[in-house]
Amino acid sequence: MSDIPVRRPNAPPAINRYGDMCAEVYVLDKPPGALFDQTYYREALKGADGPVLEAACGSGRLLIPLYEAGVDIRGFDRSESMLAQCRRACEARGISPDLRRMTFEEFDYDERFGAIICPVGAFTLIDDYARACDVLRRFHAHLRPGGRLYVDLMPLRYLTRRMEAFSRAWTTPEGDTLRYESAPAEQDLATQRRVTHDRYERWRDGRLVEQELEVLATRVWALHEFELALKAAGFATVDICGDYRPGKAPRAADGYWCYTATK
Repeated sequence: MSDIPVRRPNAPPAINRYGDMCAEVYVLDKPPGALFDQTYYREALKGADGPVLEAACGSGRLLIPLYEAGVDIRGFDRSESMLAQCRRACEARGISPDLRRMTFEEFDYDERFGAIICPVGAFTLIDDYARACDVLRRFHAHLRPGGRLYVDLMPLRYLTRRMEAFSRAWTTPEGDTLRYESAPAEQDLATQRRVTHDRYERWRDGRLVEQELEVLATRVWALHEFELALKAAGFATVDICGDYRPGKAPRAADGYWCYTATK
């Protein structure tokens, strides 16, 4: 099997790289318009005083339907592979939102935004506490006065549940089978960080023809820890709801805690 191409991260391994096969699987599993947060964001962004920025917009799962709904939105992402999927989907729809390749730590725009969104746990990909706090300050600086930051996080129980290996598979439009296998690597309760080693495989006519290796690291937050971090970054008020239901108090059993911080 030595002739099978393997896309490996450079040494040391690139964390949260989201390479070509990873991005392809993401679109198969979560195409534009998938998941459950569109209504929440469409309602939340109606009163935005200025353009909207999506941090870690990825393949356009949320950005594209918001753009098509009339939201003045642009986005950035670290992964060129994810952005390529987004551009491809935008071209197929005849739309051209402003998309840029930038990281959380270095993104920079001349304009200031009425709202910044970072949905479905993308913020947890910043796997270091100090860097995450710096990013919150950068978010604050890029908002207009009265602007709002929306961040959705997995509850702390995500870190405490037992880590187990699992796999899934998808069929591409061309008939290939893409297989994903995730194996636990690290779990550190002191730093609230977990790491998995993920393998993506492409099977064609019963043969393994391509592989890609990824390292995924996330840092989760306690409920009020993140609220305090937002206030330390300069935000005047912070509201929290559970599972995209404004007014519903967050609970440990929620799938997501949804934060709205106002500058």
